[in-house]
Amino acid sequence: MPKAATDVYDPKTIEERQAVARRCEIALRYEIHTCVDTMDDAVSQAYAAHPTRLYLVGLDGRVVYAGGLGPFGFKPPELGEAIGKYLTRKE
Repeated sequence: MPKAATDVYDPKTIEERQAVARRCEIALRYEIHTCVDTMDDAVSQAYAAHPTRLYLVGLDGRVVYAGGLGPFGFKPPELGEAIGKYLTRKE
């Protein structure tokens, strides 16, 4: 398993935060598009996404899947399965 970066500082600008996210995306080979929270951490506050988690939020605003704490609980394949189940569910 690739190692997570341990020399990451607290970015002061959105550009710095995006650069750190790109480094992690490459180093950890996420193979998914990485989204970065705004500098006020609104998403983190709303979903307790610390340190790293994957969430699937349904069209009704409810959390359908909540992954484990990253980096070791960060499992994109599990999220992929949850997305597949969600998209094929019976209404």
